[in-house]
Amino acid sequence: MLNAKAIIKDAERILLSKHRISLEEANANMLSGAIAEASLLAIGKNWAGSERARSKKRNAFYLSAEFLTGRLVYNNLFCMGVLDEVKQLLSEKGVDIAILEDVEDAALGNGGLGRLAACFLDSAATMDLPLTGYGLRYRYGLFKQEIVNGAQHEIPDDWTKYGDPWSVRMDEHAVVVEMATGNVLAVPYDMPVIGYDTDNVGTLRLWQTESLHEFDFQAFNNYKYKEACANKNEAEDITKVLYPNDWDIEGKRLRFKQQYVLASASVQDILRLYEKKHGNNYRYFARDNAIQLNDTHPVIAICELIRQFMKRGVAFARAMKYAKQVFAYTNHTVMPEALEKWDLSLVSSVSPEIEKILVKIDKKCVSETGMRIIRNSAVSMADLAVYMCFAVNGVAKLHTELLKKELFKKWHMIAPEKFQNKTNGITQRRWLGLCNKELTDMIEKYIGKGFLTDLDRLKGLEEKISDEMIVDFTKVKQAKKAQLSKYIQEKEGVALPPEFLFDVQVKRLHEYKRQLMNALSLYDIYMEIKEGKLKDFPGVCFVFGAKAAPGYARAKAVIRFIGALSDIINNDPDVNKKMRVCFVSNYNCSYAEKIIPAADFSEQISPAGTEASGTGNMKLMLNGAVTIGTFDGANIEIAEAAGVENEVIFGADIKEIESIRDFYDPNVIYASEPRVKRAVDALINLGIEDENGDLQELHDSLLKGASWHKPDHYYLLGDFMRYQKARIGAYISAANDKEAFARKCLINIANAGIFSSDRTIGEYAREIWNISPIKPSKGK
Repeated sequence: MLNAKAIIKDAERILLSKHRISLEEANANMLSGAIAEASLLAIGKNWAGSERARSKKRNAFYLSAEFLTGRLVYNNLFCMGVLDEVKQLLSEKGVDIAILEDVEDAALGNGGLGRLAACFLDSAATMDLPLTGYGLRYRYGLFKQEIVNGAQHEIPDDWTKYGDPWSVRMDEHAVVVEMATGNVLAVPYDMPVIGYDTDNVGTLRLWQTESLHEFDFQAFNNYKYKEACANKNEAEDITKVLYPNDWDIEGKRLRFKQQYVLASASVQDILRLYEKKHGNNYRYFARDNAIQLNDTHPVIAICELIRQFMKRGVAFARAMKYAKQVFAYTNHTVMPEALEKWDLSLVSSVSPEIEKILVKIDKKCVSETGMRIIRNSAVSMADLAVYMCFAVNGVAKLHTELLKKELFKKWHMIAPEKFQNKTNGITQRRWLGLCNKELTDMIEKYIGKGFLTDLDRLKGLEEKISDEMIVDFTKVKQAKKAQLSKYIQEKEGVALPPEFLFDVQVKRLHEYKRQLMNALSLYDIYMEIKEGKLKDFPGVCFVFGAKAAPGYARAKAVIRFIGALSDIINNDPDVNKKMRVCFVSNYNCSYAEKIIPAADFSEQISPAGTEASGTGNMKLMLNGAVTIGTFDGANIEIAEAAGVENEVIFGADIKEIESIRDFYDPNVIYASEPRVKRAVDALINLGIEDENGDLQELHDSLLKGASWHKPDHYYLLGDFMRYQKARIGAYISAANDKEAFARKCLINIANAGIFSSDRTIGEYAREIWNISPIKPSKGK
């Protein structure tokens, strides 16, 4: 059992030795750093013991470009079982733990991909499974988002400015990554992944690139100051930013180098661990290891493992055999533009050996299957993964079926046994226990403890739903809305009445996620209220949170449109007693922990067949939000679990979209439905500044199309009126019968157990990785 008092005492000593101040004098970053360092001391034996135990077992390794860990101090103290006691001990010393809210989130991811990876590591640690994560330690992450006059502005997210106290630099395990553009040093930083209610501590190892020759003294003495640091800067650029802009060849090369560093450093580390036990006898490599590739970003690791084996004297054929036995691949998208392809010339410019290995694999693939991984001098990373991996999985039932029947149809005909479904999940420790203590306490009152490690126990709530529980739940939801309203007022300057219903769409900004349809819908609702046609519309707050990629002009235009709408609606006394709109700035994991518990309605409105799964829908469901959504991704499974009558499902399903895809014309709807026309034209006739023509382009994309797509590619106009009918009806119904609505929310919570990442990771462990739980070794 970890001792909270010892952690606080150690933190006091650390503050004195490092800053010469007392606990009471520490600012947020000093306090966070001291608590982190003290916590690492407290878990040190367990962490070392866990690594020893893993070294004796078959292991799985999870390679991902993103790990969105969020703010670690609260989560780690929670998983250690000392958060409440630490909070109390700090309070007794006159310190409010809430000052830690000022600590930056670790900027190691962007959206669902990275948050899923973090959830998986949390589940594996809690379930005592030998799973290690490998990623990159980005200096500036994606970017920090500021909303200025309704528009997105990107600034560097210097999240390590005040240190990175939860990471341990491991110079002794640094490796050289060989590249034609110049070798670099990959230095690992280890983060503990602390299991909940267990002694097990997992590891997330993040690689930071550094120069092998940081400073050219001779160049400096010859007054060539930039040249003196050129190697250092070029090496460090590789892990400076998540997803560097890849519009030109240099950007593409930097992005590929980034992926290659992740692959090479991780593969070398896995080989180091293996060789400690078996030396250069690699016949047991596949027996001892499984490597999961999270999307296509780390797929080049397949070639790198073959290269490393060949470097050690293993013949290509045998090296390829070993690779095919250890790698598994998770696909996260059916979007063609998101399935990476790399020109062989670019690959060769970074690693000629990797390019040659790709050509060899392609020849072998053609001879074995008649399929190619290289076409038009470019390698398809998804096809490489499907051919070389022993298991391929989708992340929701519909998504997996689309992989088998459409995207990878030919591959599925060749090797159907490879394909599996592993519906995504979320960790209930962070997304219930930590972010919604009030709801956690309420659930515990009715079904007791244990659901934070066995979420299926929530099912016991359903039979106990009563008037008393509905009153308790309503109080919890109201408290969370009041907390969020206060926070948004302070941070964004927008007043959201907590007595309103809260409708939430928080996710990465992309056209297929249809934030634009939501925004056009709000303009329609605004005009209907303004014209007196929606007299029974209840008060609703509409909350958006999203980042648009810096080079994604249309997505940034959507943010500007929402910003303009919020100004119009929130300042119109005829309407603002019925609706408010807020686009929150710099939406991240910590912001999500405040927004999600307050939501009444969860917007999951991508057109059927586009969203692989989604996990925000699961977090919102777990916290008692009703889904307004299409039959897409995991929405289908949410509706199956809780009952379609307890969600608000609308719009075209996959069969309808497929049946009309070839002849769908949004101009017919635009011409025949005045409300649709009015909403679409708002993009260009509200007087919003459009210097670059991006709002006009959005308007044209719906009615004229563009070079790469037909008009209204994501079916906004086709679903618009059904969306309006569904959502407006849901708000009115929820306001008119609050008890019935609360019952729907509780039924959602009771049926959220299946969406725990514990369930998902258990399936990966049994059905793909073949790994078993371990217990930390108590030896030295």
